[in-house]
Amino acid sequence: MGLLSLLGLAGGSAPAAVASPASLAAVSPAESGRPGWRLPIPDAAIQRGFEAPAHEYAPGHRGVDLEAGDSVLVSAPAAGTVVFAGPVAGRGVVTIDHGDGAVSTLEPVTATVVAGDRIAGGAVIGRVSVGGHTPPGGLHWGVRQDGDYVNPLVLLGAIPRAVLLPCC
Repeated sequence: MGLLSLLGLAGGSAPAAVASPASLAAVSPAESGRPGWRLPIPDAAIQRGFEAPAHEYAPGHRGVDLEAGDSVLVSAPAAGTVVFAGPVAGRGVVTIDHGDGAVSTLEPVTATVVAGDRIAGGAVIGRVSVGGHTPPGGLHWGVRQDGDYVNPLVLLGAIPRAVLLPCC
């Protein structure tokens, strides 16, 4: 079975570096990711991967879209403090400060948490809702590290570290 099939994107396109949920469990966070991080929807397929913008104001996709499938519960991708839970532009948003400069935003979510709640990684924070740019049943997960958007899958150890080779 090919990578696109595992991701639920057969016939579509996806960045070559996006890992399937099955392979995410096999990656040791201590080795290449950040310990304690997990998908906010266990075993979710990637609907759309991270697309870094050329510059701060350029178009891109500053996160990953996950297919919820039969699961509608959304979990905290890592331990932290809820800093926002409420509607933004007609859709429910939950933002979690994980410390060390890492902040996750998940949408659309009908929150079961409120700002100020301290939560463990994997704790349920709400249910997948509707709105935003994801198809029905989809969840957008964005992560900022020290204010800059990063690919959330890097934190899971799902993206191999880039190695620069000598030139010429």
